[in-house]
Amino acid sequence: MRVLGRTPYWVLTGGLAILFLYPLLWTVVSSVSPQAGSAQVDGYGFGNYATLATYQAGVGHYLANSLVITAVAVVTTLVAATFGGYAFARFQFPGKDALFMLVLSILMVPYATLLVPLVIWLKNLGLNNSLVGVGLVLAVFQLPFSMFMMRISFESVPKEMEEAALVDGCDSFGALRRVLLPAVKPGLITIGLFAFLAAWNDFMVPLYLVGGENQPLPLALVNMRQQVMGVIDYGATQAGVVVLTIPCILLFLVLQRHYVNGFMSGALKG
Repeated sequence: MRVLGRTPYWVLTGGLAILFLYPLLWTVVSSVSPQAGSAQVDGYGFGNYATLATYQAGVGHYLANSLVITAVAVVTTLVAATFGGYAFARFQFPGKDALFMLVLSILMVPYATLLVPLVIWLKNLGLNNSLVGVGLVLAVFQLPFSMFMMRISFESVPKEMEEAALVDGCDSFGALRRVLLPAVKPGLITIGLFAFLAAWNDFMVPLYLVGGENQPLPLALVNMRQQVMGVIDYGATQAGVVVLTIPCILLFLVLQRHYVNGFMSGALKG
């Protein structure tokens, strides 16, 4: 009877798993399948991946560009959101709530509308056509949500823990580093994962800000798929999608438990 009672649950979850996994499996199979107009025309193999590896500067070069952009975005997001969330959660200052609402209001602005002034700003800073500049812009778009997450994460930590650290001789920064950061680790992992996924897969910001050999992999894939006479190399495109997807899946699987705990931060507060 207990097994029968859980049957609808397994049917529903199994159906959802198939629904979400099918496109991914289809992409993997397509990347090694024979396709007209691609490097893999006879039997299954890795000809499409060979095309991807030798496209212009090579897939390794574009992957390295994506890694630089993503690293800058993640590190900037983590540092700024941690200090900002800590300040909003623990300190009292005039206009705190108004400033926090102003930060959150950025979420309501379509980020494409902010790209033109950001392009001008980066040019004035000497960061036009720069991987670091792209990473900083992507971090700006992640900060409102990340600061919100870190504020509720810090607020879920009892103030007594911080006060005990202050009594033991720590200053505010010492209490943050030694006591609070370990307590809000799930929140840090959550915003870091969100920043990684956003920066790794973003197309529009690099399209505006960089070109040539500074392209990240998503932008390089779009440029690569258009071949002779307008014929699209679907095989190489699917191979590129697989290469882009693998780091995201692995990172999510490794950090899944912390990711769920991060979203639970503050849920039972008060």
